[in-house]
Amino acid sequence: MRVGFLGAGRIGVFHAEALAALPAVDEVLIGDADPHRAAAAAGKIGGRARAAASVDEVFAPGAVDAVAIATSTSTHEELIVRAARAGLPAYCEKPVALGLEATLGALREVRRAGTTLQMGFQRRFDAGYTRARQLVRDGSLGTVHTVRALTSDAAPPPAEYIPTSGGLYRDCLIHDFDVIRWVTGREAASVYAVGANRGADFFREAGDVDTAAVVLTLDDGTLATATATRYNGAGYDVRMEVAGTRDQVGVGLDAQMPMTSAEPNGPGVPEHPYQTFLDRFNDAYRAELATFVEVAAGRQQNPCAGEEALAALLVAEAAELSRAEGRAVTLDEIHDRVAALGGLD
Repeated sequence: MRVGFLGAGRIGVFHAEALAALPAVDEVLIGDADPHRAAAAAGKIGGRARAAASVDEVFAPGAVDAVAIATSTSTHEELIVRAARAGLPAYCEKPVALGLEATLGALREVRRAGTTLQMGFQRRFDAGYTRARQLVRDGSLGTVHTVRALTSDAAPPPAEYIPTSGGLYRDCLIHDFDVIRWVTGREAASVYAVGANRGADFFREAGDVDTAAVVLTLDDGTLATATATRYNGAGYDVRMEVAGTRDQVGVGLDAQMPMTSAEPNGPGVPEHPYQTFLDRFNDAYRAELATFVEVAAGRQQNPCAGEEALAALLVAEAAELSRAEGRAVTLDEIHDRVAALGGLD
């Protein structure tokens, strides 16, 4: 299989290297808005990777059998649509697009074309989250009543990234919203969100927050919290706790968890705490991309279609509205907005 890879930034190089290492992949054709950056990425990876002269070359008829997208968020919609119109199965890092209307438009194109779009929610491929989901589904935890999720960046992204990121709820917490849905098998019924600015002014200037807390009431009455911050000096921390009437389970509680116990006999400072998302989810990303190759080849069903990304985005939209208006927002309100925009039909 020949895979076109779009985006030669940090995560792009990692993903392209992971694809090039798969036995089922014969070639990875790397395209980027900057051809020199594409060439540098291909040179670094070597082997089955080569650089395209332009993004257009990747979409040339017969050039590739599938496309993977890890470009800046603002370009996702256009590239998803191009892949659909070219009849190519596509993988895309979240989100589909920056806004609800653009997301719906891109997904309509995929539906019309009848192609496959697998979205990049790598936590679904992490061993801990997978185990938690299994324990919920097989009843080991009893009746689930509480879920706690958190995402903490070790350091904030560059200031220029924030205005086009979609904000903390859509860019960061959307992973927590997705994995809460995936682990529990439930949908959010209402959302109450607050946010704060505890660091650099560029978050506030972009209308964003650097720290947030969200309370979700799921459709079966389960209560879930999701918190996030751009400032966690201890390292990159992503965890989840799922509590039920019989037992509770924690995800991310390992030797690299960037937290020190305050208890006299508790664990001390981890020797090698996670510093980036690539450290924390290395294996999950590789499993996700290996799955995409199988999906693109028609040997496996799509584990995370574009509609799944839309469902997580609806929660993020509710959180953003809740923060802005200082009230709980029902998902019915957001579904009404989707209907007013024509839905997916």
